[in-house]
Amino acid sequence: MFAMWNKARELAEKTPPERNRWVDFLRAISIMAVVFGHWLMAGLYVDEAGALQRGDLIETSQWTHWLTWAFQVMPVFFLVGGYSNAVSWDGTLRKAQPGQTGVYRDWLASRVQRLIAPTFPVLLVWAVIAVVLTQVGFDRAQIRMATEAALIPVWFLAVYLLVTACTPLMRNAGTRWGWASFAFFIPLTALVDWLRFEHAVPYISFTNFLWVFLAIHQLGFAWRDGKFDNRVFALGWFVIGLGVLLSVTVYGFYPVSMVSAPDGFSNSLPPTFALLALGIVQVGIVLALEPLGRRMLDNVRIWTVTVLMNGMIMTVFLWHLTAFVLVMTFVWIALGGVGLDSVPGTGEWWATRPLWLAIYVLALLPMIGVFAKHERSFGPIRGGRTVPKARAVAGVVLICIGLGCTAGITIASPEGITGLRIWVVAAPFVGAALLGFGPVYEFIARRREKAA
Repeated sequence: MFAMWNKARELAEKTPPERNRWVDFLRAISIMAVVFGHWLMAGLYVDEAGALQRGDLIETSQWTHWLTWAFQVMPVFFLVGGYSNAVSWDGTLRKAQPGQTGVYRDWLASRVQRLIAPTFPVLLVWAVIAVVLTQVGFDRAQIRMATEAALIPVWFLAVYLLVTACTPLMRNAGTRWGWASFAFFIPLTALVDWLRFEHAVPYISFTNFLWVFLAIHQLGFAWRDGKFDNRVFALGWFVIGLGVLLSVTVYGFYPVSMVSAPDGFSNSLPPTFALLALGIVQVGIVLALEPLGRRMLDNVRIWTVTVLMNGMIMTVFLWHLTAFVLVMTFVWIALGGVGLDSVPGTGEWWATRPLWLAIYVLALLPMIGVFAKHERSFGPIRGGRTVPKARAVAGVVLICIGLGCTAGITIASPEGITGLRIWVVAAPFVGAALLGFGPVYEFIARRREKAA
């Protein structure tokens, strides 16, 4: 850890003055909010019969529904993503030579690589765990619960990859139509909800994964272009967004909770109009605070912490629930469930949260030490070659299908000898190989080199 801190300090001191440090801070703080939110909300406990039960703080304590307005910060991450993708794509276009081909393909492959490379280890580890536990006769329902809990965060990556792939198209839309390129998604999101709830149109709700987060991503472009430089303007977004959010939740149809609700209604999976309103609230407040935040980040220690967190942020995000599951499994099996006799939401349960959160952090640290290096472990296509356009599109689609199914149906199979949905695990690896990077590609490339 000392080496990581020293490296982060060195990078922090070399940061160019024109860099918007508030972007990096928001990226880190939003992911950390998700991590601690998950550790708080997903509470396991042992019932009177000695069985491990999956509790949910949202179900036992209604007042915690309001906390989800602070902990469901995926809109902030997509705002930051829009800003970062605008910087990256604009820079790519400036550097491109007249008539150069494959610019978009190369850019997309590099953006996908940064997200998918740290995902490979966690998929492989849980694939091995699922197979081993199946072979030793572990209950398949328990295996499914463990893999589902540990790998649910990857849904975000599937959506983010699709939104990132739309960057050139939406960047042009923002330049041409301005605020209309964002406003377009407001009635579209509401229309999807209307078709979902009033007419029970199947599967249409899943399109809001794209519409809601494309809208917030578009606000990241506007931020990059200086349209939120007026802090009163940013506060106006906060006030209007808050008014809309209160009207559609407290006084309207949608639940206050921005994640799961006791009746099974979720504002996040899939997203609803209420989550879009929350996103506007969050965009307004974080951009109104930007001047204060940037002055805070002039402090070299605070900025070093931010740099350190951004260097391992995907590892923390992808592995935090693995740490949670492994801790709970160890306590249940090896220690007989000691400390798990309090139901989530009770006074005793809250009193023990600081201790449990510290235990989860300690369990996560070795995973950071081992896997953080994979955040940038696989190189681009060798020799500077670009892949054909159809192959690049197929690669992104396969990755998104694999990650979406990992979060939606899990990699654990209720049938078969292996206990594993091999095609779900394989899809992201094959997709990465089609794009020209990843362990599958590296294996193929090495074989070709040896054959030559």
